[in-house]
Amino acid sequence: MKSRPFLPLIVAVMACLLCAAETFAQDSVAIGPATALQDASPAWPVLKHYDQQHLARIALPLGGIGTGTVSLGGRGDLRDWEIMNRPAKGFVPMRGSLGPFFAVLAKTPDGKTLAKAAEGPIDVSAYENSHGSTAPNHGLPRFRNCSFATAYPLGQVMLSDRDMPMDLRLEAFNPLVPADPEASGIPVAVLRYVLRNKTDQPLVASVCGSMPNFVGIDGSGHTRDWKGDLVATGGRANRNHYRQTDGLRGIFMDSEGVAERAEQWGSIALVTTASTGVTHRVSWIASGWGRSPLDFWDDFSTDGKLDKRAPTGEDTPMASLAVQVEIPARQEKTITFLIAWHFPNRMTWTPKGNDEDRIGNYYTTRYADAWDVAEKVAGRLSRLEADTVRFVKAFCDSDLPEVAKEAALFNLSSLRSQTCFRTPDGRFYGFEGSSNRRGCCHGSCTHVWNYEHATAFLFGSLARSMREVEFAHATDETGLMSFRVNLPLDRAREYGKAAADGQMGCIMKLYRDWQLSGDDRLLESLWPHAKRALEFCWIEGGWDADKDGVMDGCQHNTMDVEYYGPNPQMGLWYLGALRAAEEMARHQGDTAFATTCRRLFENGSRWIDENLFNGEYYEHHIRPPKDRSAIAPALLVGMGAADPTKPDYQLGSGCLVDQLVGQYTAHVCGLGYLVQPDHVRKTLASIMKYNYRDGMHDHFNCMRSFAMGDESALLMASYPKDRPENPFPYFSEVMTGFEYTAAIGMLQEGLIDEGLTCIANIRDRYDGRRRSPFDEAECGHHYARAMASWAAVPALTGFLYSGVDRTITFANTEGNHFWSNGDAWGTCAIERTSDSAKITMAVLAGRLDLAEFRLTGFGNRAFGDGLQIEAGRQAQFQVSGSASTY
Repeated sequence: MKSRPFLPLIVAVMACLLCAAETFAQDSVAIGPATALQDASPAWPVLKHYDQQHLARIALPLGGIGTGTVSLGGRGDLRDWEIMNRPAKGFVPMRGSLGPFFAVLAKTPDGKTLAKAAEGPIDVSAYENSHGSTAPNHGLPRFRNCSFATAYPLGQVMLSDRDMPMDLRLEAFNPLVPADPEASGIPVAVLRYVLRNKTDQPLVASVCGSMPNFVGIDGSGHTRDWKGDLVATGGRANRNHYRQTDGLRGIFMDSEGVAERAEQWGSIALVTTASTGVTHRVSWIASGWGRSPLDFWDDFSTDGKLDKRAPTGEDTPMASLAVQVEIPARQEKTITFLIAWHFPNRMTWTPKGNDEDRIGNYYTTRYADAWDVAEKVAGRLSRLEADTVRFVKAFCDSDLPEVAKEAALFNLSSLRSQTCFRTPDGRFYGFEGSSNRRGCCHGSCTHVWNYEHATAFLFGSLARSMREVEFAHATDETGLMSFRVNLPLDRAREYGKAAADGQMGCIMKLYRDWQLSGDDRLLESLWPHAKRALEFCWIEGGWDADKDGVMDGCQHNTMDVEYYGPNPQMGLWYLGALRAAEEMARHQGDTAFATTCRRLFENGSRWIDENLFNGEYYEHHIRPPKDRSAIAPALLVGMGAADPTKPDYQLGSGCLVDQLVGQYTAHVCGLGYLVQPDHVRKTLASIMKYNYRDGMHDHFNCMRSFAMGDESALLMASYPKDRPENPFPYFSEVMTGFEYTAAIGMLQEGLIDEGLTCIANIRDRYDGRRRSPFDEAECGHHYARAMASWAAVPALTGFLYSGVDRTITFANTEGNHFWSNGDAWGTCAIERTSDSAKITMAVLAGRLDLAEFRLTGFGNRAFGDGLQIEAGRQAQFQVSGSASTY
């Protein structure tokens, strides 16, 4: 046998490794898998886990539809305080080095105490600054170990530390219940701290929330109202009040110094549902060289209780609220806090400097102030949580691919961001997205909002309010729909410009919303406006002035330029609008108009296939006008070519990522194919072939970067042939809403692997380390177009519902499906045999009326007298190709 001189060294190294592993295991007793709090709550579904290396960018918005939000950071901090009628990315209200924070204390039987912020480690990117770290609350001791688990809107932060005798889990959410915008529109953040005693002895533990009263400070730096007057003079005179009512104790924050007409005027409440062990401060001592936070920490860290301090008259007085409990050995206790707000003075996005600029908020008509919010939420918190969890669990338990569920669910956060709001009459509006300090691109921009289907499928009443605004208010007597609606509504048509894709898409969405709801009154009231909106295509100098079913005029569109000549993007939107209008006209008894729409559709579809399809994808044929006078004035927005007779900023022969957006929407609406099916499938394969980039290291981008380095993505456009010298401005970019459109188009055509790959690439980019999983940006944070991701749900399940015909359709695949039509939602379980299928339809909210159930390519089940399934009930029946029983 040969000698092995290195064997002793190897043995020694292995011994060291084993020793290190043993030491790590011993240190990990309190933080490893055996410790219950290292797992998320079993009562809440979890779709995604993030380890400590992927927490820095996480910001989960906590707030309702149209209320503003505060975001839960990945380490358990509260950031992005966007509660005063405007975006405020990065804004944390500060008093010295401290912003809002929660702290915990544990006291052992021998009297030892240890206090920490209820947060994980600060990311290293915040370490360096000229005067040390500027991260909020950087000086507080904190937990060593942190992870994050979520299924939006449920966020959980798991904290542990080898020196702490207890683990901590923060469970945070805001109610989100499909078909219930009231429950989903509450201005509150619910924070539940779950404390687990890791020891064999009882512990005394405290949780304390501290917050400055920042009423009047919205993060924008604006100090004047819309009249030009100071928001506050001589100090804001902010006041903190301790209040106690049945089941609620806490601090109410308001101000005597903020002008009552200002956007920043309102109230905040920090409360707990605990009934015992509550102590508080309405003020800290005066600031000065660290003495104020030192006084607080010395007080709280001694025994977990708070001694009162006299008000100092400072502009942003700090308040604290603590709750103390006893935790038996190896047991856990929970302490719940609510942060509520109430800021009624939302201003229009198109101000004129008068009192009409105040358009208000719907949510503030439902509550008197922030304390009223807290009281009403506390009284029904269990129900709100149960309804939210029921929805999220039903969705997460479905058999959709995980990445499709993540993309669809997490992007619902945009509905709750400052991108969206509701006016006191209940109508729903949205910016395109949110800049750091203001809404980005006003007016519920039709060509952007066309892409998303989440609102219609989850909150049908809100979607229908958008259709009512678009057609009854923003469309004039000629059929011109202002693609940006000004507010208040008597200014709705002031923008006075029409977008080809925006106007056509709204016609398709009216058909979609009518079908989903079965609301004939909606169609009856809006059809005359919709008919004029389609006829507007045929005006002199218009999009289809020769009325041949092909758009070739000046077409302003979502690329923020005008296209000249026929192209697939506008062409298919137009075909989809013709098909939708045909169906709606026929239902209204307008046979002549339905016949016209059909003729134009068939001619346009044939022409586009014969002339724009190049064998791989559809191209744009550039056809400039003879002169500017040939263009109807309302069609020129002025953002594109300076000289329309020699236009730049065109697509040309490029392979456009969303060239089939009209077809994508037609499938969502159940309108069938707009062009030849084999051309659709070939085009999507070509988009994958030419636009896909497996890493961006070699890609030149002349505009904004939303994908970099080793990240994979679909480019906005590629040029396998020749490229215009100066194509449309965004051609070299990557934007998620457009990627979703192509990816879901692939899913619709059976290109499942390709579509899921594209969706996975998007979600990999929003991984918590590089970007927030709850903020897919484009022209602004929380961009509305990203909610196109919801369309993956009907694409993969085959779900289609018509409230008009009372039919529901699913794909012929086994599994457990989630469904929603905007007014009801539930699950559908399909069990297949060779010749029959057992169907279990469950309605979890709303009511479902059915005349027929359809399983694509397999069979139908008609219900002679109709089938009504109420909330909380289910129905089982058989479907076969020949006969069915119920």
